[in-house]
Amino acid sequence: MSPPRSPTLSIRVGGPLACFTRPELKVERMSYPVMTPSAARGLLEAVLWKPGMRWRIERIKVLAPIRFIAFRRNEVNRKGTAPASRVIDEGGVPPVFFANDEDNRAQRNTVALRDVDYLIEARIELTDRAGAEDTITKFVAMFHRRLEKGQHFHCPCLGCREFVAEVLSADNAPEPIADTRDLGIMLWDIDYTPAGNRPRFFAAKLVRGVLEVPDDPESTLAVAGGVT
Repeated sequence: MSPPRSPTLSIRVGGPLACFTRPELKVERMSYPVMTPSAARGLLEAVLWKPGMRWRIERIKVLAPIRFIAFRRNEVNRKGTAPASRVIDEGGVPPVFFANDEDNRAQRNTVALRDVDYLIEARIELTDRAGAEDTITKFVAMFHRRLEKGQHFHCPCLGCREFVAEVLSADNAPEPIADTRDLGIMLWDIDYTPAGNRPRFFAAKLVRGVLEVPDDPESTLAVAGGVT
């Protein structure tokens, strides 16, 4: 039996820069030509997220021409580490991390998107963590209210945290661009399980500016002859 689901909800997002990094080119970042479904889910969760619900992306409409821009950024080679539990419990000197350390700093190229504008269409489904008071009607009303007031749980971004997204109502949005192209194998989302995280991909195609997102990504890979 399929979980309860809402009608299709829409949201418009855009910004001057975006980078939806291809996983095979992570060191030197290069963006997919179009926002990925997982990035769209992250944007919607910035507006509304509760344990009793999840977002299912149905389609992404591209409202602005696809244009790339290349630039270099200073990045770090390693991350800062949290103090050991003994240091937290008993006190002591925490590990020191300096982002401006020459041995830890690297300049890497980024191929990003510029002046992006998308219309995301998605639905809300209830999860097995939904309580007795959690209903689709309740979550839909919360989404519309938070969108109207411009409320976010955290800053919405376009792939990278520094590329801040402007979140708008879908009212008066322009028509999608007249662009049709094969986008190749694209990240659909990541399954987070106790056994480990599993990335899932699908065969993506933009048809007159619209990327249809399947509920079952493996079915598109089977048709395209891809490997899961």
